[in-house]
Amino acid sequence: MTTLLSLDADQARTRLPELTVLDVRTPGEYASGHLPGALNIPLDQLHRALPALKEATTDLLVVCASGARSDSARKTLAEHGVTAATLVGGTSAWAERGHELHHPAAGTRTTWSMERQVRFTAGSVVLAGLGLGLLHPAWQLLSAGIAGGLVFSAVTNTCGMAALLARLPHNRPRPADLDATLAALAGR
Repeated sequence: MTTLLSLDADQARTRLPELTVLDVRTPGEYASGHLPGALNIPLDQLHRALPALKEATTDLLVVCASGARSDSARKTLAEHGVTAATLVGGTSAWAERGHELHHPAAGTRTTWSMERQVRFTAGSVVLAGLGLGLLHPAWQLLSAGIAGGLVFSAVTNTCGMAALLARLPHNRPRPADLDATLAALAGR
């Protein structure tokens, strides 16, 4: 895969048996549905997984919800000499093409996707700012701040709110999760 930087959903599905798929979403997002055989290595834990990823004997495909985090992970891996491709459009594109998503065994926590969490939080804060603005106009600055943050997020292709939400307990990986993933990676 030395020349491929990305695969679309159909290309990835064709090559799936020969790929090691790394899902860099939060554990909650991963639990909500992932590519068959995907290993969950959250983006904020990628550096810890580098030694094992350098030893991988199969081609790596990095996946997230839409492709932005996986492309960031792909670039980080490349900086450390690990070649990987990213799934264009992420699991969203995979599901839109009608390809199967796997779900962990019952009892595993699932959460909304990070994008959905950001939309819900931003919308809630904007509504609260507008509602409280009826009591005192200064509260409308809360809504204006969120609007400014959304514009900044679009221009820079980053998301500060997602970074904050990723730190919530339901989005944080449990230490044993990554250890089990690294053990599974070593067994491939």
